[in-house]
Amino acid sequence: MEHHVFAVWDFMSLLTYLKCCCSCVEIPWVPKGEPALRRLINEIVCGEESDRLPNGRCVSHYELYLQAMRDAGAETQQIERFVCAVQSKCSIAEALEQAGAPAAVRPFVRTTFEIIASDKPHAVAAAFTFGRENLIPQIFSPLVSELAARWPGRLDTFIFYLNRHIELDSDEHGPLALKLVSELCDDDAQKWQDAQQSAVMSLEARLHLWDAVMESLTPRL
Repeated sequence: MEHHVFAVWDFMSLLTYLKCCCSCVEIPWVPKGEPALRRLINEIVCGEESDRLPNGRCVSHYELYLQAMRDAGAETQQIERFVCAVQSKCSIAEALEQAGAPAAVRPFVRTTFEIIASDKPHAVAAAFTFGRENLIPQIFSPLVSELAARWPGRLDTFIFYLNRHIELDSDEHGPLALKLVSELCDDDAQKWQDAQQSAVMSLEARLHLWDAVMESLTPRL
């Protein structure tokens, strides 16, 4: 969780970039982009940035993950120092250094922001879709029953987070994200090639991150 929370955080920057591309985020407001794309991205933003919990409270999935970490006894100091440094206008590299982020996390986050810096909405959408949304149900589903059985009660918030993403990404956000990529690439062969490259970069970064997590856990197993 202490590694993965950085992926939970930087996912929101991918999403925010796409929102800025697809809809107006400036004053005065003017119509921007295709209304269908606005609808797609705003539906995803609503769920990720202000999801409604069973108790009626609204929360971003990043904030929900932080609570899950606290409930599980995981340290949140590194990610909180990192976010504070970002809020203080440090660069991503400086913030990672100041926070003492795990070594394996740093190239993962840098890859995310390298894709964002390309300023290609179709490439960012591919990273968002194939490196995150479309992948999550396959990763999270096998974990849920095992975690609930091994640590009853202790991981309830984390299990809710996992189940919520399985539900949203399978039924709503995943299909919406696939449609977003298709709409942004359209019939442009170069854009589809960019999207493929971005998706591969994201998946490779994810694999390296999980390998590092497994390596960090091995001495404890």
